[in-house]
Amino acid sequence: MTSLGPTDRSILVTGGAGFIGSHLVDALVADNDVRVLDNCSRGSRSTASDDAEFVEGDIRDAETVDHACSDVDIVFHQAANISVDRSVADPIESHRVNVDGTLNVLEAARDVNARVVFASSAAVYGEPSSVPVTESQPKTPSSPYGAEKLSADRYMRLYADLYDLDTVALRYFNVYGPGGIGTDYSGVIDAFLTRARGNEELPVHGDGTQTRDFVHVSDVVRANLLAAVTEQTGDAYNVGTGKSVTINRLAELIVDVTDSSSDIVHTEPRAGDIDESEANIERARDQLGYEPRTTLRDGLEALVHDTASTTR
Repeated sequence: MTSLGPTDRSILVTGGAGFIGSHLVDALVADNDVRVLDNCSRGSRSTASDDAEFVEGDIRDAETVDHACSDVDIVFHQAANISVDRSVADPIESHRVNVDGTLNVLEAARDVNARVVFASSAAVYGEPSSVPVTESQPKTPSSPYGAEKLSADRYMRLYADLYDLDTVALRYFNVYGPGGIGTDYSGVIDAFLTRARGNEELPVHGDGTQTRDFVHVSDVVRANLLAAVTEQTGDAYNVGTGKSVTINRLAELIVDVTDSSSDIVHTEPRAGDIDESEANIERARDQLGYEPRTTLRDGLEALVHDTASTTR
């Protein structure tokens, strides 16, 4: 995997002890000098590779970010508040992390002329006007988190245009995979897996026909590696699979791969739930060379095996 991305570079991964960040660090350390910046509020220092330099600190502190960015060539900016619920409960604090923290990263990167690859989100779109969702669709975020990611996403292109800084924004759809269980990323997959293992009912909100594009973390890492070396900077790219699945079908798959006797039941619709979500990945395919490789079934089977191994 590392052959796709940068080699012999000095790299900073913010949030490198978190779910996606730690997978990214693992993919980079063999061929690069990697530094991790993480405040360990969600991730654990033990999650980050021992082959990476570790700086414990917060992206909200500009001096800390400046220190972490010293002499780096590329910054993968993964650190964020990724909880929609926390952004709703405390939008000011969430803004400080997701917007002010991102500005600190951009300013520090500008000082050393380092490329920034930014973890944006499909939340910038809100309820899509049509699916599959293209990058040019209207941006109508439905939460402070989505609005914060949209602001940071736009700052990426502003810094590219105004300061000639190499930036790439990657709009993640629904990311899952090893290490994601129990995090804010895992969502419905986490809930269904937990209940299926106990042969408990799987509650599906509404009629279950709402769709999501679930993308494996290994494919997200691949997109980041490609973004680090592309000449197509100053743009944003969807990172999904280009295929969606209904929540009903997801529940059926999880019952199948866990060999569970769980029943699937329907509950009241959840307020604010998006009906349809599916990434159009043509731009990422054409300009980055991105091609997702892990099917949902394969990813779920691997996840079940991984979590079973860690609980033995």
